[in-house]
Order: sequence, then structure tokens, then C-alpha cells
Amino acid sequence: MKKLAYCAAMMIVIVILLPLLIVKGCGHPTAEKPPEGTITGSELKISVYDTISNTSSIMNLEDYIKGVVAAEMPADFDMEALKAQAVAARTFAYGRLTGVYQSKQGVHDGITICTDSTHCQAWISKENAMKKWNIFFSARNWAKIEKAVNGTKGMIVVYKGNIANTLFHASSPGRTENNEDVWSGTAVPYLRSVESSGEENAKGYKTSIIISNAEFVEKLKKAYADYKFGEDIFKTIKILGNTEGGRVKSLKIGDTTLTGTQFRTLYKLRSAAFSIKKNEDGSLKITTTGYGHGVGMSQWGADSLAKKGATYIEILKHYYTGVDVISINEYAAKSGVQ
Repeated sequence: MKKLAYCAAMMIVIVILLPLLIVKGCGHPTAEKPPEGTITGSELKISVYDTISNTSSIMNLEDYIKGVVAAEMPADFDMEALKAQAVAARTFAYGRLTGVYQSKQGVHDGITICTDSTHCQAWISKENAMKKWNIFFSARNWAKIEKAVNGTKGMIVVYKGNIANTLFHASSPGRTENNEDVWSGTAVPYLRSVESSGEENAKGYKTSIIISNAEFVEKLKKAYADYKFGEDIFKTIKILGNTEGGRVKSLKIGDTTLTGTQFRTLYKLRSAAFSIKKNEDGSLKITTTGYGHGVGMSQWGADSLAKKGATYIEILKHYYTGVDVISINEYAAKSGVQ
């Protein structure tokens, strides 16, 4: 009798309970709690001007951010660096979407943002991003970028409750810059010079260009018609001072004084952290360190911090002094933005 009861119990387990367990295991996983920044209701849209195709379109903000991260930061960077980039890019875009910051007039009037990195932020479509990556890594790379953006959905950077202007650049020669040392204007409290180490492996971290004496002078004459100089132009070049971030703040050539940024723009240098040396043939060798204007978050520095264990919030708070990272929902509720 006991053996019969035991067999009956086993049959119940095999016929009824076991299939239930198998079905449960093969079903959809329990949904994870959405990120803190999840936007409820209608999703935010942003108008984007594509400077390559000369067309504009309306995109979901989060989809647009995926294209920015894919264009702005290498996909093989640490996940926390990619997340920091996603939040910085979203904040930059949201600041312009809400009208807190304005783009330069005459470039894409009536459209929120463009895909030119020298004016707004770089952007690339998923299709083109997949093409530029190695075929063996394209799917993995896009999935990684989606994870970084989805994992920070709706999160932005604020300073004392106001949307921050989250500028960023590729790499720095040890420190970032104070905004007023790069562009004229008042000092922005969260755009301060901070240490940025571990960037020596950045692509093009240190590069040199050779320019002939004649070309050097020609460019100066074209830009500064009243420029005067002696026979040996190299002898007239004098660095007058450096910024806190280590870049050239100003220099004098003959009787003309230029900012480091002006000199960088004139000779299309990778950064304003440069040195000038005269070669035996009279040409000039200009060596630069780092890439970009140097203000705000360094992308290669962010990756270095992430590899040392920093979270994306810690990275953002390192490069943007005194800020907080909150959701768009929270910002909108406090500021009354719809």
C-alpha cells in the first residue's frame, strides 16, 4: 500500500509539477525595475539636423543619444565611461531642447541640434555605426551602447538645480581646463580645471606637424594683415603664459599677441597644449598633447577612471565640479518644465 502511494506521488510530480517548472523556466524573465530616470507618458522628441545629408528629422531623445555615444566614444571603452558619455550627451541635448542653452544662430535655426561635433555633438545612425565597426563586433558594440543608454535613461547633470552645460573633449595632457581660459566669458562653477590622468594611451595623444617658414608666415599674414616680423620668425615667437590645465594661454609672434586657442585654430592643431621647435631646414615643428578644447569631461580620462572602478556618477562628478545627477522627471517636477 505504501509502495502504491509512493508511486502515485511520483506520477503527480512527473506529470503535473515537472512540466510547470519547465514552462516557468522557459517563460519571459521577470521584468527588472526601470532605471530611476525612466520618463513616463509621452517620450521626449528632439529635432536633429544632419550636416552630412543636409536633412532634418524628429527623433526620440533616447534613440538620438545612442547615435551620439556611438559617434563620440569608442565602443570598447568601459561600460561606466559609456554611461557617463550618455548622460553628458543627454544633458547637452536636453539643455538645448528646453531652451536653457542656445546654438549659434545661422547654423541650424529652428532645429534643436546638429550632428557637427565642432558645433553640437557628433551623431551616427545605427546602420552606419554597424558598417564602420568590424563585422564580428558590430552587433556586440551596438548592444553595449544600447545598454549604456538604457541603463541611464532620462538621467541628466544639474548644478544647483539648473541644467549643466556638459561640454566634453577627447583627451587632456594631465588636467582639464577652466572654461574662461579657453573662451572669453565668465567662469562657470562646474567647468573647473581638474586632474585627468591615465590618458597617455589615447589615440593621437602626442602628435607633431611640420610647417615651412613660408607657410607659417602666409597663414599669419592672411589672418593678421598688420602683422610685423623680423627675418627669423622663430626668434620672435614667445610663449607668454600657460593655463591651469597646461595649455598655452597666450603667445607673442613679432608684435602680435594671440591666445593659445586662436593659434590652435589658425594652424588646425589637435589642442592648445603645444610646443614649437625650429628644424635645421628652417621649418617649424609643432607638437601637441591631448585632443580637443579641454573643457569638461575628458573621454579618455573617463575610461581611465572607469577602469579603476569609478561609476558613471563618480566620473561625472569628478569632471563637473559640484554637480548632481538626477532624472529629467525630477528636474521637470522641480522646475515646472513640461
